[in-house]
Amino acid sequence: MTDPIADYLTRIRNAYLAGKKVVEIPTSKMKVALTKILCEKGYILSYKLIDEKPQGTIKIALKYHPQTKAPAIKKIERVSTPGLRRYTDVENMPRVLNGLGIAIISTSKGIITDKEAKELNVGGEVVCYVY
Repeated sequence: MTDPIADYLTRIRNAYLAGKKVVEIPTSKMKVALTKILCEKGYILSYKLIDEKPQGTIKIALKYHPQTKAPAIKKIERVSTPGLRRYTDVENMPRVLNGLGIAIISTSKGIITDKEAKELNVGGEVVCYVY
């Protein structure tokens, strides 16, 4: 697999499109950090880490609107790819839907959202947009 983060985002996107309640994804440190951010910001219901010997899995409970059954994530897209890395500094930090969505940034302080990166005054690689 050349891009495990794109695979992670695609599995979540496909599970929402199929109306699934739970999706299982092979784990890595970056995927766990992305999952924590999605849970904190309310885009997913919850997650559970399952440790197995060679590689564990992350079970993610997806979130839908109670009445309309619309998914919590309208769009989740990869920005920086292995073939074309996208970096940003604090002055040019991307705004997703005028601040309604989030951009997830990989910085020297860890994987954080665009708003946290502005507060910490750090730039980094733009991993994905979520709204």
